[in-house]
Amino acid sequence: MLAPASESLPAPIAASWKRCLASGLDPGGTPEIRIAPASELRARREQAETVRRLAQAELETLTKQIAGSNFLLAFADREGVILDLYADNRFAMSGSGAGIVPGARWDEAQAGTNGLGTALRLGQPVAVSGPEHFFHSLGAISCTAAPVRDTRGEIVGVLDASSYHESRQRHTLALVQMAATHIENGLLQQQMAHELVVAVHPRAEFLGTLSSGLLAFDGDGRLLCANARARQLLTGLRTDCGSRFEALFDERLETALARMARHGQAQLRDRMGSALSARLLGSPAWPAQASWPASPLPPAVPSSRAGSPSKGPAAAAAHPAQDGAQDASGPEFIADDPAVEAACRTARRAVRLAAPVLIHGETGTGKEVLARHAHRCSGRRGGFVGVNCAALPAEIVEAELFGYAGGAFTGARREGSTGLIAAADGGTLLLDEIGELPLAMQAKLLRFLDDRTVRPVGAPTGRTVDVQILAASHVDLHAAVAAGRFRADLLYRLAVVEVRLPPLRRRGDLAAAVALTLRRLDPQATLEPEALQRLCAHAWPGNFRELRTVLTRALLDATGDGCHPQDTRLRVHHVEPHLAAQPPAGVPPGPAAARHGAVALRTADAGDGLRRLTREAVVDTFERAGRNVARTSRRLGISRTTVYRHLREAGWSPEPCDPIAN
Repeated sequence: MLAPASESLPAPIAASWKRCLASGLDPGGTPEIRIAPASELRARREQAETVRRLAQAELETLTKQIAGSNFLLAFADREGVILDLYADNRFAMSGSGAGIVPGARWDEAQAGTNGLGTALRLGQPVAVSGPEHFFHSLGAISCTAAPVRDTRGEIVGVLDASSYHESRQRHTLALVQMAATHIENGLLQQQMAHELVVAVHPRAEFLGTLSSGLLAFDGDGRLLCANARARQLLTGLRTDCGSRFEALFDERLETALARMARHGQAQLRDRMGSALSARLLGSPAWPAQASWPASPLPPAVPSSRAGSPSKGPAAAAAHPAQDGAQDASGPEFIADDPAVEAACRTARRAVRLAAPVLIHGETGTGKEVLARHAHRCSGRRGGFVGVNCAALPAEIVEAELFGYAGGAFTGARREGSTGLIAAADGGTLLLDEIGELPLAMQAKLLRFLDDRTVRPVGAPTGRTVDVQILAASHVDLHAAVAAGRFRADLLYRLAVVEVRLPPLRRRGDLAAAVALTLRRLDPQATLEPEALQRLCAHAWPGNFRELRTVLTRALLDATGDGCHPQDTRLRVHHVEPHLAAQPPAGVPPGPAAARHGAVALRTADAGDGLRRLTREAVVDTFERAGRNVARTSRRLGISRTTVYRHLREAGWSPEPCDPIAN
């Protein structure tokens, strides 16, 4: 008997074996598969009618994709009772197919470790290969299954693909996951047919594909439900039922709908600063539709500014830059900390030599900001494409990275797609959260790094591209190599040059970063000195992402207090509720809390205390900038006239013709 805790078994399979042994099952025996009578099967099919119709369409598509591979496809309800089967004759006539019939119940408790039952038990996709089945009698079969969830997140069924162990296909799990996602998206659209369903994605060409996020709103702009992909794209924002559209995006629902109706799709900016393309699905007949205003979207402020990555907490898979508009080298790029300055300097030198760079740093420390800065300094004519490897849907990660030919898989666009890597041709490709890339994709990426040839899924040939490679990670990749989670040869190729960004709590320019992040969220907002001191004393375990979230929520609270939107002033009671009660153990509060002041705020209206802090920050920066007004102006994001004014107030008399620093 194979020991369930054997190191040869994947952890989920070993855990399943332990459950089976604990329940008294004998791996050498025969599973007792209960077959539901015809009347019960009919009732179960009627109960699952909506999801079953969608599943049947996917089973038919899967049948065409894996035809001739000795397969069996099944859809079961939430209790593991098979409702529908599709099988080729060779599998159906073999002894391996015994017990796999409509009405058979394949839950893990009685059928042991198996794809269908274990996927239901875990609530996640699973592959059970040959001898990994608990019962030896099932060792000739390999099965792959994925649960299907409704708009409430509850499991309503499971898809399973089984084949002979020796003829299994490596793409089966991806195909089954994609089919399950199709069913979930179709179920959402059917259940929300009379509501407003909006598809979102960082890239417009991926709207309508499996990687689109779906959000359903009622006529008053309240969120009714969101699929898993939408929640992933809007990480850090409240995607609970009842959340307002305006709490997720920087405009009113009516305005966004008007632009979508007029142009077919629209560009949205979420509350964390990420840009998303959006399209309205279906045509609900809302009485207010005729009066939707066609007002334009306010100009987007590049979210890579103020030290906050453009993916922000709302992690996006990719977001090409537009002609340097999102570069991090402008006046709102905070690099007045020695460690940050050193990282920037090293990255600039590396890209000028076209050397790959690996950027280390905690989540939210601004790794993408540094990458954009390096891209701007590289002199490359192409664009910047940032790819969040952790946000790529596992089932189509290869298609999103390398592109695909038309009709290459279920849900593919007829015209195909060039892919994210090819989109960076002539420019810079950032592979963010590279440690989250699946091992199989790591091998494909390594092959690309060897020959720089992009091979789209389903395409007979590839093409060579010229890209500057940058990678970023918040995990220790050397430890990941030791643990077998990351390829050593890939790490060697990516880490030709390594730089590290310090966490926000250890940066000497923390106060200036707070001020400029607030300025980016609301240029008219001010911050009381006590509130600034409280923010600077916080440990910021989430770094710039947490900072942006706290300030966003504080601004919403301040506006809710009745403040005029043109004169929002944040006080301690606005920020305090959104900060963690205690900093992490052993983490000191942020350094130089009040010394740098609220540099980027509107100092004319900020009060004597804040003006004093600002003046001190200007003088301090002026000293560290070699008493150069131009460099001080750029570092603080204020005009030279303002610098001169603060210096005169502090008793300095700099000459107004100091040289411009390079």
